[in-house]
Amino acid sequence: MACRPVAADIVIIKDGRVLLIKRGHEPFKGMWALPGGRLEENESIEECAVREAKEEIGADVEIKKLVGVYSKPDRDPRKIVAIAFLCDVEGDIKAGDDAVEARWFEIEEVKKMRLASDHNKIIEDALRLIK
Repeated sequence: MACRPVAADIVIIKDGRVLLIKRGHEPFKGMWALPGGRLEENESIEECAVREAKEEIGADVEIKKLVGVYSKPDRDPRKIVAIAFLCDVEGDIKAGDDAVEARWFEIEEVKKMRLASDHNKIIEDALRLIK
């Protein structure tokens, strides 16, 4: 039996806005999503979050809180288990790696969007954490 892959998702909420990336690859190609990606063999999940943020949004992040662990098998066709972190960001944002665009969205707009995977739930959980 194969083990399921693990990834870090990054939630950045600043000034009433949420940072999202537009996915450049399947699954969920063309959909808005949280920045994030798979854990590499020789890194912690926290190091993964910082690395993926640098790769996808071109900026350094500081992890503030654990949002949660998301492991429903149907959350992603690749069966990825995601560990989501609430982070602060420094510097300018620019899309990179498999993100074709990175953009800030008003929280109320994000609540009406259909995001990739279960990212709507992750953002809801993060918003509850910071209230």
